[in-house]
Amino acid sequence: MDVKTLCLAVLSKGEASGYEIKKAFEEGPFAHFQTASFGAIYPALARLADEGMVTLTEHAQDGKPDKKMYRLTPAGREALFATLEITPGPDQIRSDFLFLLFFAEHLPPRRINALIDARIAFFKGALAHMDELDAQGPCDIGHGFVRGFGRAVYQAAADYLEANRAELINRVSEQNRNAAD
Repeated sequence: MDVKTLCLAVLSKGEASGYEIKKAFEEGPFAHFQTASFGAIYPALARLADEGMVTLTEHAQDGKPDKKMYRLTPAGREALFATLEITPGPDQIRSDFLFLLFFAEHLPPRRINALIDARIAFFKGALAHMDELDAQGPCDIGHGFVRGFGRAVYQAAADYLEANRAELINRVSEQNRNAAD
């Protein structure tokens, strides 16, 4: 999805600032399947405002710049719902972690172990965060379904890493020993 559509999606849940939109992709409902940077969000919001898809209200703050709050317009809601009719392309996983492990034979086993430890900790932290969100009460039907999908993916990934770590490290260690002979 393009960032304009992602902004419309967040705003469909209610008025938000650019910072609050960014937080929706860092730790909110979109965190495990979409991303958007401040450098992309603010230009997208400006274009959406120019196109009449969102309105902007500035709220004065003591000793700070005015807080800009964005709200979806009926045209923005229509544009979002029209986007929901498209056939999605295939999912693509972009992962620096997987990129590094692709070259595992060039890494020392301790580095591989550390990378896997850190990634398992990340997955477990994300799962705990989802549990906290669940404890806050029910959410929208689609939101709950997607959160469940994210939970299944993170759990499966953590399980895979735990089950296959030793084999990867053993194979790299064996290759290193053979190379040293």
